[in-house]
Amino acid sequence: MTNRSSDILKKPDWCFNRSIYKSAGYSETDLDRPIIGIANAWNELVPGHTNLRQLADHVRKGIHMAGGTVAEFGVIAACDGTAQGHAGMHFILPSRDLIASDIEVMVEAHRLDGIVLLGSCDKIVPAMLMAAARLRIPAIFLPGGPMLGGVESDGRKSDLTTMSEGLGMLKSGRIDEATYGNLEESCGPTCGSCAFYGTANTMCCMAEAMGMSLPGAALVPGVYNDRLRLGEATGQVIVDLVARNVTADNIITFEALENAIRVLMATGGSTNAVLHLTAVAAELGISGAQMMDAYDRLSASTPQVAKVNPASKYDMEDFHKAGGIPRVMQAVATLLHGDCLTVSGGTVTENLEGYRYKFPPNPEVIGSMDRPFGEQKGLAILRGNLAPATAVTKPAAIDPAMHVFSGVARVFDSEEAAEEAILAGRIEEGHVVVIRYEGPKGGPGMREMFKAMKYLYGMGLAKKTALITDGRFSGTNNGCFVGHISPEAADGGPLAAVRDGDRITIDIPAGKLELHASDTEIAERLEKWSRPAPKFTRGYLGIYAHLASSAADGAVLRVPEEAC
Repeated sequence: MTNRSSDILKKPDWCFNRSIYKSAGYSETDLDRPIIGIANAWNELVPGHTNLRQLADHVRKGIHMAGGTVAEFGVIAACDGTAQGHAGMHFILPSRDLIASDIEVMVEAHRLDGIVLLGSCDKIVPAMLMAAARLRIPAIFLPGGPMLGGVESDGRKSDLTTMSEGLGMLKSGRIDEATYGNLEESCGPTCGSCAFYGTANTMCCMAEAMGMSLPGAALVPGVYNDRLRLGEATGQVIVDLVARNVTADNIITFEALENAIRVLMATGGSTNAVLHLTAVAAELGISGAQMMDAYDRLSASTPQVAKVNPASKYDMEDFHKAGGIPRVMQAVATLLHGDCLTVSGGTVTENLEGYRYKFPPNPEVIGSMDRPFGEQKGLAILRGNLAPATAVTKPAAIDPAMHVFSGVARVFDSEEAAEEAILAGRIEEGHVVVIRYEGPKGGPGMREMFKAMKYLYGMGLAKKTALITDGRFSGTNNGCFVGHISPEAADGGPLAAVRDGDRITIDIPAGKLELHASDTEIAERLEKWSRPAPKFTRGYLGIYAHLASSAADGAVLRVPEEAC
């Protein structure tokens, strides 16, 4: 097979290009080998990425050992946690599509032969998978690994989200300032993606489940030496993938995405995975409707066989030691497409048959289909007169007593307004907090209602209230919540018609999200509605708000039909 890079490096016609590479320090021998990119999201701002420089050195070692030439470049990576609760959160989801395009530009402009994708956090991981699917070249994803848990708090090891829960406890007098101050020093003791099963770790697990990472790669903690050995192995594997011309679209198929959905449901992963897997699928021409149908269909027949924080006291290190994604996939093997190809060169079935576990099983973390933690859906798709194009919730993180909840609407047109009301004590038992104009266009950027849910938890209202939104949630949220409501309010969806005092019912078993108003009443209200002015008209957010599609379609960027 002729390498892609050879197309622009052959003598004598392409000697100009060769001279550019040599100006960067490459040798004659380097240019005769396949040129492997490393898209490295290392920076000094995101704890999930601060170890990627060291990890990249081991990937480089593996590439050199296997006979490849390394071409490393940087990729932006913003931290969801740092961006929570202020204007910076508008940029987080939009950064996903920017990163995917950034990688696409670098790979295509330099005709790289293959790509190793190094990242760990919420939007960076799906962005990298989107880029791989779009480019359709040999690619492999390697996460930096999760963080270790912190000091015990409220009956479990603490993590970075403990600070938001703790603020609610502090405000309500459940803890004192000294205890709260100590948490700041001890809840995030190491580098790595956050120690709970939020979006970051969920998406790393999804990458492994769909075959884009080596078996076991998702959950080895960032401070373990096994993470460095995975780096070296990943570097060797990408050279082999290039030699055999195994491209990302050979691996990311609809069947592989279904495997990922099965694992998502079996582990009770983040609701954001619905948004991101749909976006990855869109790169392959798979529609949002087809993906939503798959979530609905597969969730109904996938028992929850793993239970980790926020659904239990066990964190990501515990999940890894219990066997991680390989043991989960073994537990639900009869539900998987075992013949799907993976980056290891083996099929799903072959990988599971040959996998060697380093720790004994822990049935309190990973169970079996015979003895699942629950028959309820890990995630659920809801429809109804408030969500004609679907909404998403997470039954695995909701107390079963709250799976059907009916209450009185308290309506807020921004995340900040809702948070202020919660901390001021204006939300009471029986309220349904409605946060709208926070969707892909309206936000813009579909911010996470992370703090709002954590404040309700801290105020002791998590099992007495509900929250619905056209925005998103963090994977660590619990309580009764529904997000991704589509169409969003800014697009004239029914959520824009809700008023204070309306009654709303969430019925997860029935898959319903309903406003207690007639179709005529809703239509009359929407006739009087006017679209709010865009919050941003300049810069990247102005572009994103104009081009972002519905959450039901993955919130991917699309050229408006009138421009075609």
